[in-house]
Amino acid sequence: MKKKVLLAYSGGLDTSYCLIYLQSLGYEVHTALADTGGFTKEELDVLATKANKLGAASHQVLNIVEEYYQEGIRFLLYGNVLKNQAYPLSVSAERVFQARAIARLANQLNVDAIAHGSTGAGNDQVRFDLVFQALCPGKEIIAPIREKKLSREEEIQFLKEHKVDMNFDKALYSVNQGLWGTSVGGKETLGSNGFLPEEAFPSKVTESVSKSIVIEFEKGQPVGLDGKKMKPVEVIKALNALGGSYGIGRDIHVGDTILGIKGRVGFEAPAPAILIKAHQGLEKHVLSKFQLQIKEQQSLWYGQLMHEGLWLDPACRNLEAFLESSQARVTGKVFVVLAPYRFQVHGIESKFDLMNNLFGKYGEMNSLWSADDAKGFAKIFGVQQMIIQKVGEHAGE
Repeated sequence: MKKKVLLAYSGGLDTSYCLIYLQSLGYEVHTALADTGGFTKEELDVLATKANKLGAASHQVLNIVEEYYQEGIRFLLYGNVLKNQAYPLSVSAERVFQARAIARLANQLNVDAIAHGSTGAGNDQVRFDLVFQALCPGKEIIAPIREKKLSREEEIQFLKEHKVDMNFDKALYSVNQGLWGTSVGGKETLGSNGFLPEEAFPSKVTESVSKSIVIEFEKGQPVGLDGKKMKPVEVIKALNALGGSYGIGRDIHVGDTILGIKGRVGFEAPAPAILIKAHQGLEKHVLSKFQLQIKEQQSLWYGQLMHEGLWLDPACRNLEAFLESSQARVTGKVFVVLAPYRFQVHGIESKFDLMNNLFGKYGEMNSLWSADDAKGFAKIFGVQQMIIQKVGEHAGE
């Protein structure tokens, strides 16, 4: 009997090559596409037809959008996670969940091997391998592009030799679209200078007049937009469409790859940009000083583990427990104004707002202490600073 392999399939050049190549080695190749919100139904149908035409023994679409939100995006939002203060982990987060879905199916199908189309130069190979090793420890991992060190031209030549009819023209920009944002790569991101042009981004700017919106949060999750109750995934989709029409959420991320080199990638993430800023604005009003400080540290760790494909580590469950507990009072409305290529958070309303006028107005008056209380507090609070200065003077500094 033929050995069976499950290929993580996207329908592009690399995975098309893998599908044909693995068959040439004598494998019975099954394909699966883990959808994290980056495809329309029509696109999924086209890719399924293509996989079958290329000889896949079976093809499955694994819709993991909701679990991706519940088990990943939700905590990235709780933590206001932005890699290097810029990137919302649009691709790095979804790869972990795609790999997990593929691994689960590999075990169900009882295949002998599991394959992916990653090259040997990027982060994705590490993310896929880490998850596959953990969840499919007895199965061989095959990555033909990485193992054969193939160039794009060599892949195209191989497919042509096997009579594969597909569009081999290289797009000017590589785009990876998902629920939590879209990565965009091109010649401008290969060096250290240059920004992506308008035509590189999948969303087109059609709006020129500013627009006010209201986002409603309940325990940290987005549950409404402009007075309409919605599921969190629906809010994200709506904000991606709305924010995209204003060109919001575009930037270039410069980061340290898992492999140790620096890399540059463009991205477009309207919903993450708006939601993280709005959520953070609400948190500033309803969380304590120390909650905010501790949360910032823990969120940094969570984003790092997610980015490097280590989401299965138990430390992530510990961090998630903390992040979720921090959201008990993160409930309220956030008022945001959208404009071409920018947005502003104008304010919040929450029953848990700690900026409560019953206790005083910052910079004006208070009802919790007297003038003498304030004077005494300032005196005691500054004692150590005063001692340091006096000791320095005594020592001749």
